[in-house]
Parts: sequence; structure tokens; C-alpha cells
Amino acid sequence: MPCHNQQLNNVNSGQEHPMKQVRFANNSSSSSSSSSSSNVPAVLSDSEPTDATIQPGQDNLGPQLKLLPLNDQIRELQTIIRDKTTSRGDFVFCADRLIRLVVEEGLNQLPYSECTVTTPTGYKYEGVKFERGNCGVSIMRSGEAMEQGLRDCCRSIRIGKILIQSDEETQKAKVYYAKFPPDVYRRKVLLMYPILSTGNTVIEAVRVLIEHRVQPRHIILLSLFSTPHGAKSIIQEFPDITILTTEVHPVAPTHFGQRYFGTD
Repeated sequence: MPCHNQQLNNVNSGQEHPMKQVRFANNSSSSSSSSSSSNVPAVLSDSEPTDATIQPGQDNLGPQLKLLPLNDQIRELQTIIRDKTTSRGDFVFCADRLIRLVVEEGLNQLPYSECTVTTPTGYKYEGVKFERGNCGVSIMRSGEAMEQGLRDCCRSIRIGKILIQSDEETQKAKVYYAKFPPDVYRRKVLLMYPILSTGNTVIEAVRVLIEHRVQPRHIILLSLFSTPHGAKSIIQEFPDITILTTEVHPVAPTHFGQRYFGTD
């Protein structure tokens, strides 16, 4: 598979890369001295976590929740996506950039093996290659926004689809369509869903994958934004799943799908 990314974490290694976190300022001003910075997110240090440096609800989610290391590039993309004045063209452009970053880090979670190649000068180079047996699964419709980012990194990867909608009467997630590679149970699955709000849709999607004999520990959920409630619900239901996202915050940009596909 033509994907050459340095391995940072193995799905089952339990190790985590250092990460910066962002704390969103409270909208209500507690004092006049803090009003000037109330709308600016504060970047927190990599020091020992305290109550002030842990995002809401993240302290009890465990190592299965992985955040991309925060930098100014990611913060800018998050800001543009959240800004209601952003044009659709800029929205899609920035969303695609953020998706690519998440996909690249998702690939770092997949297993690889060492290999030796010969360069044009005859030099033997000790490198790595991804092991075969990976696939993507997008939760329609918003998850389809992430498919091209995955194909840009792994052009030959197989991609399945799941269509899940909430029942109008019961408000429960209901599966309407599911199509996977025949041997999906042998593969590591990159499950794509940009916004984790309640987590109900993802939980139902994982159940469908389990029905097709996919082990939860072989599922890596790729997401852009997550709420603490959504991430917690998924991890409580499936403790072996891995969630990769850029942010955990109580307010998720639930307008993402409508803005990306121009249906808002």
C-alpha cells in the first residue's frame, strides 16, 4: 500500500504522544480584568495535568481517546470551521486540510513492518511499510467528506459505507444500509465520522461492524470534533475502540455536514 508514514503509536501499544490542549474561555465574564481575553482560547502547557488543563470530561476517558498535538495551524483551521461568517469555499478548503491531518495521524495508528529497499544509487535503506489488511468505513453522509482525504494517502484502500438515521418516532439510530469489503473482519478499520455529538450514531455503526465479526480493538474512529459526552458514551460501550480527534469540547460544530455539502 503506497502509504509511507512514520509510526508514532501502535493500536495496541498503549503509548501516547505528547499533546497540547486548548481551553475555551467562558463566555460569561467573571471580572472586568478578564473581559479582554474572554473570547481567546488559551493554549495550555504540557506540564502535569491539573483541573485547569484538562478539557471537560476528558480526565476519565482513558488512553483510548487520542488528540492530535495542538498547534497554531490546527487552531486556525478549527476557528475558520467554527466561524459562521466563513464562506463555503473556505469552509470546505479548511475542512479538507483538517481531515488530511486526522487521516495522516490515523495511519500512524496502524501496524507496520520493517523492510529494506534499494535506492537508485544501490544503497540499502532500512525502512518501514504498512501491513496489508486495512480499510476505511464512512458513516454517511458527513463521513463521506473524509473519504477523499483517506484516498489521497492510500489510493488503493477499500472503503465501505454505513447509512444510519434517527427514527422520527423513537429518535433512536437505525441502520438503513451497510456495505463492507467481504473480508472486513480480517482488516483494521478506519471509521470516519467528522462530528461526535451524542455518540449514538457511531455506537450503532460499531455494532454493525461487530455483527460482521470486526473486533472493536481493530477499529480506529477518525473524527474532527468531539464532545465529552459523545466520546465517553462510545468508550463506555466499547472500551477497546480507539478515538482520534482534534478537540474535545462541550459544543461541537454540528453544522459541519450541511456546510460541507452545501445543504445549509
